[in-house]
Amino acid sequence: MKEDYYDILGISKGASAAEIKKAYRKMAIKYHPDKNPDDAKAEDMFKKSAEAYEVLSDPDKRARYDQMGHAAFDGSGGFSGGGMNMDDIFSQFGDIFGSAFGGGGGGFSGFGGFGGGGQRRAKGSNLRIRVKLTLEEIANGVEKKVKVKRKIQAPGTTYTTCTTCNGTGQVTRITNTILGRMQTASPCNVCGGSGQMIDKKPTDADAQGLKVQEETVSIKIPAGVVEGMQLKVSGRGNEAPGNGIAGDLLVAIEEKEHESLQREGDNLHYDLYISYSEAALGASKEIQTVSGKVRIKVDAGVQSGKILRLRGKGIPSINGYGTGDLLVHVNVWTPKTLSKEQKEFFEKMQGDENFEPNPEKSDKSFFEKVKDMFS
Repeated sequence: MKEDYYDILGISKGASAAEIKKAYRKMAIKYHPDKNPDDAKAEDMFKKSAEAYEVLSDPDKRARYDQMGHAAFDGSGGFSGGGMNMDDIFSQFGDIFGSAFGGGGGGFSGFGGFGGGGQRRAKGSNLRIRVKLTLEEIANGVEKKVKVKRKIQAPGTTYTTCTTCNGTGQVTRITNTILGRMQTASPCNVCGGSGQMIDKKPTDADAQGLKVQEETVSIKIPAGVVEGMQLKVSGRGNEAPGNGIAGDLLVAIEEKEHESLQREGDNLHYDLYISYSEAALGASKEIQTVSGKVRIKVDAGVQSGKILRLRGKGIPSINGYGTGDLLVHVNVWTPKTLSKEQKEFFEKMQGDENFEPNPEKSDKSFFEKVKDMFS
């Protein structure tokens, strides 16, 4: 089981944005690879803290994590809340370290632009798509193949080292202040921080040496996803120029409306309509579930409003807490028109004690039934 993001950073769930940033900076400096060479545990902690910060520093991601935990991001097929590697960390969170590395004279230079000679790797932009799923697909999990238009490096494009930053991707400036000489580093405005410039490119490439290509991407969607959930396929967004890394493909989930089932969390609801005769005599009825049709028994004398619970016939929990139920709502259908014989029959039954309402203590009220639905 994955560790809690708040525990990784050593903060409470009510921590402010400033506290989250401070905690991550402390962890990142402590476990930075340059300070812990060839230390697999330190590198693992470095990645974990970066993944935790990526989620908790984003208000939207943090809200989803607080609501659903790691399940808001984790799944099969390469989906994850962070999916962090060294390139991701150094390209996204370089400014979080301030002067602790590189520009302030800290002497750490092994990775991604933190040191004086390190080269910053640009990251391509993310792509966003929506995928519509049926309840059956949500209940069972599904693999979807979608066509995506993404930018890739055009074949034949070559690059040279940027002469402005000498391939570092950063430009260092020294200014005099009342506190003394201050040294700052910022991305090179000539190469955009990549450290490279285009040497040659084909005619169908843009100014960055990229071109648009349509690709088919296979997306494995885990069972139990919900409307609005966003999954990430790492590295399937737009590519970056030169030696940059590709962005991500963000997949937003939409639920298609089902013709007979309604979803409420992990539970499903089904309205079953039966006739007077079926209610009085009992019946065997076929109903729809997300795993196919099943036949259920309706007892004789069933009352309208009765709720039959089919355990485990709902939606699997995305958090791995089991499977929801299918709640079958029995509705006795009252005919709107009667034949002469039918009318005579019901007229004869007026006053018959067997046809008079006589609820027993075991017959729950409407409000009790609603309460049971949520228990």
